[in-house]
Amino acid sequence: MTALAEANAGTALVSVRNLSREFNGRRVLNGVDLTVAPGQIVALIGRSGSGKSTLLRVLAGLDHGATGEFDVPSRAGVAFQDARLLLWRRVRDNVALGLRGESRHEIAEAALAEVGLSDHLRAWPLTLSGGEAQRVSLARALVREPELLLLDEPFGALDALTRLAMHDLVLALWQRHRPAILLVTHDVDEALALADRVVLLADGRIAYEERVALPRPREREHPDLAQKRIRLLNELGVYQKGASL
Repeated sequence: MTALAEANAGTALVSVRNLSREFNGRRVLNGVDLTVAPGQIVALIGRSGSGKSTLLRVLAGLDHGATGEFDVPSRAGVAFQDARLLLWRRVRDNVALGLRGESRHEIAEAALAEVGLSDHLRAWPLTLSGGEAQRVSLARALVREPELLLLDEPFGALDALTRLAMHDLVLALWQRHRPAILLVTHDVDEALALADRVVLLADGRIAYEERVALPRPREREHPDLAQKRIRLLNELGVYQKGASL
């Protein structure tokens, strides 16, 4: 574990130590050490196959084949690139899935109001746009007031304008609820717009980290962000202008 990780470990909400994962003899994660503080937004970037989504799935409890140690809060929500809504349940019932008690529909309706979908309570998933489906997915992830929100490329399939709107929504929800967020993304600009820390995975290890101290919302052409973008793209081996991997 790095000196910085050791310094943060005592107050960390998420703590990962020497985490490794193999698939058919190929080591996808190779001794990862990572901490995430309460309320912090951390973006994981890296080329395809670098282990980003595998790490998130391990932390979400969806992959039980890893070795090493990790601590995550019991209250965690997950959202994926595919909204993964149950097509045979209406929107409100998708959000209320897993909730118990007479107030479950009330809680689901409040969550849908937060993401701007109060008029879609009775809609079927197949009638939703991609952005609407992702809003439902976020409402479902937030409905239990998680301390940690795990986002696996949740905006990757959206068009550019919808993606920007979703960035604004995530930041608004974060400001209201203050969960820690671990975001997997292929988009360097997205990582710099949202995160306090951008962590680069390569060959199953943390190869580089960039901290972003600018207030939100951030101007994408801010000189500090431009310099950080160049450094990250250089670390990724991408030398031309652009933000996508």
